[in-house]
Amino acid sequence: MAKSPDTSRWLPPAARLAAGRAARKHTPRTTIAAFNPVARIHAAAATLSAAERDRVPALLALKHQRMKSTPFAFFRGSVAVMASDLASTPHSGLLTQLCGDAHVSNLGAYEAADGLLVFDINDFDETARGPFEWDLKRLAVSIQLAGRQAGSSPAVCDSAVTTCLRAYSELIAQFSQMPALQAFRFRVHRLGAVKPVARALDMALRATPAHTIANLTSPAPRSTANSIARRFRTRRPDLWRVTGREARDVLASLSAYAETLLPEQRHLLARYRPVDVGFKVVGTGSIGMRDYIVLLEGNGPADPLFLQIKQQTASAYAPHLPPAPAVELHHGRRVALGQRLMQLQSDPFLGWTSIASRHYLVRQLNDHKAAIAITRLKGAALVAYAELCGELLARSHARAGDAAALHGYIGGGSKFTQAILAFSRAYATQTLADWQSFTRKK
Repeated sequence: MAKSPDTSRWLPPAARLAAGRAARKHTPRTTIAAFNPVARIHAAAATLSAAERDRVPALLALKHQRMKSTPFAFFRGSVAVMASDLASTPHSGLLTQLCGDAHVSNLGAYEAADGLLVFDINDFDETARGPFEWDLKRLAVSIQLAGRQAGSSPAVCDSAVTTCLRAYSELIAQFSQMPALQAFRFRVHRLGAVKPVARALDMALRATPAHTIANLTSPAPRSTANSIARRFRTRRPDLWRVTGREARDVLASLSAYAETLLPEQRHLLARYRPVDVGFKVVGTGSIGMRDYIVLLEGNGPADPLFLQIKQQTASAYAPHLPPAPAVELHHGRRVALGQRLMQLQSDPFLGWTSIASRHYLVRQLNDHKAAIAITRLKGAALVAYAELCGELLARSHARAGDAAALHGYIGGGSKFTQAILAFSRAYATQTLADWQSFTRKK
């Protein structure tokens, strides 16, 4: 494996560019197209089973049911399988902070600290430091699968992947020559021109706290109100109220969480009081993880704040990478710091805590959040969205890694693009086969 430039000390741009070019000798760009399912150390089913340890057993049936629905849903719920497969393929050895689960549904709209809506990568449960092209491979495969599900032809899916990779490569080349602060602050300004993104931003505008409180809570009965106006609904299998010792443990964890915030955010959090606790099932890959939600009240009942306290375990990539630094052993902290590093703007309430020796990420729930509808990713919309995905991932990798070294490896982009495209076709086909096997056995 090629050695990444040492980012702990300053190196001139030419040296970092040369380090990226040198990585081609160890791993020619054409070799990263390789995927051989025969090289799998463990079958997909065994890898999935191992990844589902320490999850709530009663919820695994729901996770598997959702994974059965489409190949893309299976892909979303089986990141551990792809992580294992990626580890068996040639890679550049050029490391950056990975999103870890870079797929088309893990980008979305949310509200930043300044109250403005942004659109960016927004799921970092699997974040880890690893070869940069692993994120690109997962993103490219997701474009293939999402496009097929929406009804796009194979040619359109290939065009979308190629467009994504070209956008990534071109922007990495620009970042490699930009002043460091300019690259770190870089904004993509054409979000509203991409139709699926414009729809998501419009949906996010309507996802207000008032909408969330109407959807997730109901008026508290007078006999049990105790000055609490509302409490969480029970709407199984996706939502239920948590009480007793479990609720007390969740609320007690907020003290440690507050210490992970900046002083000004800690001061703001102190203006809210927690009034109720719930459990909410989210996503596909996350189902089975303990996922608590807390309703807090600020300046009266009409000023709600929702926090999500989401269990985190080791990244799916951890078994295939060198041991992480000791500071990353708390997985809530690992996710929060990876997110802050890769996102242009992060949730101001992003932090971490522990409950009963388990690790949790804490963030706002539904703070004007909205995601892309897969059914919208068809034809020209898929290509336009894929281009934006490539740009946003390039920005994240430039913030968290070394754009000069990445550009040195990628070069003009054509060989690199063709290699990732070939991998995406092969792995999308493998995912279809894995999904078919999964639907037969479960």
